[in-house]
Amino acid sequence: MRPILVAAAVALVVSILFTPYLIRIFSKQGFGQEIREEVQKSHSAKRGTPTMGGVAILVAMWVGYLVTHLTVTETGPSASGLLVLFLTTALGFVGFFDDFIKIRKQRNLGLNKTAKLVGQLAAAVVFAILVLRFPDVNQVTPASVHLSFIRDISLISFGAIGFVIFAYVAISGWSNAVNFTDGMDGLAAGTASMVLATYVLISFWQFRNDCTVVPTPGCYTVRDPEDIAVVAAAAMAACVGFLWWNAAPAKIFMGDTGSLALGGLIAGLSMVTRTELLAIVIGGLFVVEALSVVMQIAVFRTTRRRLFRMAPFHHHFELAGWAETTVIIRFWVLAAITCMFGVGLFYADWLALSDQFQ
Repeated sequence: MRPILVAAAVALVVSILFTPYLIRIFSKQGFGQEIREEVQKSHSAKRGTPTMGGVAILVAMWVGYLVTHLTVTETGPSASGLLVLFLTTALGFVGFFDDFIKIRKQRNLGLNKTAKLVGQLAAAVVFAILVLRFPDVNQVTPASVHLSFIRDISLISFGAIGFVIFAYVAISGWSNAVNFTDGMDGLAAGTASMVLATYVLISFWQFRNDCTVVPTPGCYTVRDPEDIAVVAAAAMAACVGFLWWNAAPAKIFMGDTGSLALGGLIAGLSMVTRTELLAIVIGGLFVVEALSVVMQIAVFRTTRRRLFRMAPFHHHFELAGWAETTVIIRFWVLAAITCMFGVGLFYADWLALSDQFQ
């Protein structure tokens, strides 16, 4: 528990103190946000607000993780922890270039679809290959090639090549889902904080019930669960610290730098904790936001009519007359409900397996 608390405390402090420094630097450099044409009337006051604040989240997460290993833990960083951090940072770089192009061209379009696709593909493929190349002494890789809900589904195995493809689909899907959600002050950061807090609980519970330490009914065979909890705690606290400045009215936006990185982080955590399908429940708000975009496009192309006033989904309510803060708070409530439901499913699975042997 101590490493988790230290990682969270350090990341929180770094994020709160480093973010205003970025605000000053980016403001002087003119790194301001461009606004989508569809919402310019309601969001016109946000034009010019510093963006690329995801840099603060990434820095705070890394500092929290490294300081924890330098001062508290007796072992060095794990393969699982470093691989998840690599994936998060790689997608952060893709988002950074996307944000930078938007700023240079003074428009709300950065990297084209092909360039962003290549960036996500490269990060996902490297992550997946490295996951398969780092088995421990028991030949257990940081992630499983089986599809997982709360545990591996033994009947569904991807194999090595299939796992690489699955990893790309999951990483691309989650990074885009968080990116779609990042359209209102604090919406993505607040939701991500809850999802990451949920993964702190899940990975810590897996650590306390690790089959390699105490082989008991209902134990887990995931690798490096304590270190994954440290990563999730550092990221969660980094998001909370950033939210201090990103909450309405936002002083800075995370940009694609933050949203793509956080989406990749959630995907990575789901794979190393073997909860890929459970993540869909935990991050239900992100999933709904992404589905709203897919549905809007599908319906418009087939009927030439719009299913929602605007996609992603949060803009539908904004155009319906809801105040921005009302949309944000109610969406946070929904995110909290999905996270609690996910924790409930996770605990119920453990309880059911434990009761079978009593």
